Formats: sequence, structure tokens, C-alpha cells
Amino acid sequence: MNEFELLKTFCAAADARNFREAAVRLGVSPQVVTRGVKQLEERLGETLFHRSTRQVQLTAFGEELAQQGRGILSTIHDVMRPAARRGRDEIEGTVRLAAPSALGRLLVLRALADTLASHPRLTLDLRLSEAVANAVGERIDVGVRIGALSDTRFVARRVANLSFHVVASPALLARTGVPASVQQLQAQPHIALINSNSGRPWPWEFRHSQAFSVQPSFLSDEPEAELQAALFGLGFAQLPNYLVGRHLRAGTLIEVLASEAPAVWPISVYRSSVSPVPPRVKVVFDALVATLGHADELRV
Repeated sequence: MNEFELLKTFCAAADARNFREAAVRLGVSPQVVTRGVKQLEERLGETLFHRSTRQVQLTAFGEELAQQGRGILSTIHDVMRPAARRGRDEIEGTVRLAAPSALGRLLVLRALADTLASHPRLTLDLRLSEAVANAVGERIDVGVRIGALSDTRFVARRVANLSFHVVASPALLARTGVPASVQQLQAQPHIALINSNSGRPWPWEFRHSQAFSVQPSFLSDEPEAELQAALFGLGFAQLPNYLVGRHLRAGTLIEVLASEAPAVWPISVYRSSVSPVPPRVKVVFDALVATLGHADELRV
């Protein structure tokens, strides 16, 4: 017997009235129990049972070992229990989640609030960045991605569309007038976002014309700073729906050239395609898929 089998046999004998009853519980012969106990005694150099013709009784050393052994076996049982048999309240551990910074702050935490409250032993490790995460290298369990995701190592679910809108503050439009074309827009001050993957400003995309590179009057690597600059009237900005929707409805930003808006981009939730999927990962993935698409900020 290996060490685990010896400990299991000994604990069964310690909890039974005799070796015969222990053998019945284990589904083996009494001789197997006897040999297992003797082998463990020889390995430890200690007597575990006082034996007589009528009964066996634990020694003091045996009592201490039995107490420790029960705890060890209980822990192994819990660890090895199939995930499908674990109760809802037993979901625990850390899920590392990657998301774009502004989208993560505005929507991801709200989408997961109820799930985290329902599973107090679940820990969310949220990594926010505009750079595309190296999901394997950074040990990402679940991610939210803007744009196409074709990597076959991941299971992805498209949950919403990202639309872009060229906007300006009322004060800026009062100074510059409303541009009637993309060419007129190019002559105006611009606010640009740095592409964290390339270090250069993102180009602006339009439906009926080529993208153009922006010569910015304000530049940032943070989308929410880009939004604030637009609200202060520092220039025209091309911003996503989840940042500008409420400002368009409130009139603090005005959309221009709406007919030139580019095609929408997908927003997807992804996880590794490796099976089985740990319950902690599945519950976070499912919650994001179920709730992100219903966020008001993703509609204008």
C-alpha cells in the first residue's frame, strides 16, 4: 500500500469496532486491514493498537495519529470532489479578469456586483488597460475584448456592439461652426487617444471615407481624460458610445457627421477553451455574458 492507502486503512480501523468491520467499510478482506495496520506500524516505529482476542483498542499514539489522519483525509476528499457536486456557496478562489480601462470601471464591476455578493469567497483580480492583454502569459481567466478575437484557444461570446461618435462641446461648435464634411473636420482642433499597443494616436475611422491620422491639440492614453478634454471644448473627439451616450442625451456634447459614423465593433467576453472550466471562472464568464449586453451605456 502507498501512504495514502495506509492512512485510509488505519483511520477506518480506528473508527470501527474491529478490523472485520473496518474491512466491510473499505470493501476488502480483514487480512488486508491487518496487513495495512502492521505495515504502518513498522513504517512509523510505533504500536497503533492494543490487540486482544476480543477487541482492538487504539494506543495513545494511535489516538493522536487518527485525529490528524481524519483531517488529512477530509481535506483530500474536499479537494478531489468533482466541481459539479460542489454547492453554490462553495465557489471560491481568484478569477483574473482583463478589460479595457474605462469599460472595466464603468460597466464590468457593475455587471459582476451581484455575482461577487452571492459568492463571498470569490475574489476578482481586475486588470485594466487599453493594451491587448497577453491572456496566456498574464494568466487571464476571463477577458473583455473590443474588436475581433479569432484565437482558437479561447471561447468567445459577442455581447454588444461598440459604436463611435464624433462629438464636440456646444462652446466649441459656437466658435468653429458645425463641419459639413470629413474634410472640413480635419481643419479643426482634435483630441486623440494613444494606442497603447503601438504608442501612436489611434486614426479616426469613417463609413464613407478613409481613416485619417489626427494632428491633436490634446493627446492622452486614458479614454476618460479624452472625454473630459472634449467636455472642456479643447477639440473634436471620436469616442465610444459607453463614454458619450449620457452626454449626448444631456446635450453637454453634440454629435457631428453622424452619417459618416464607422461600422460598429464587437465587444466580446472570452475565456480559455481548455476543459474542464473551474466553477469560479464559469460563474464570472456567464455573469458578464448575461449582463454586459443590457448596459444602457452601450446604447445611444
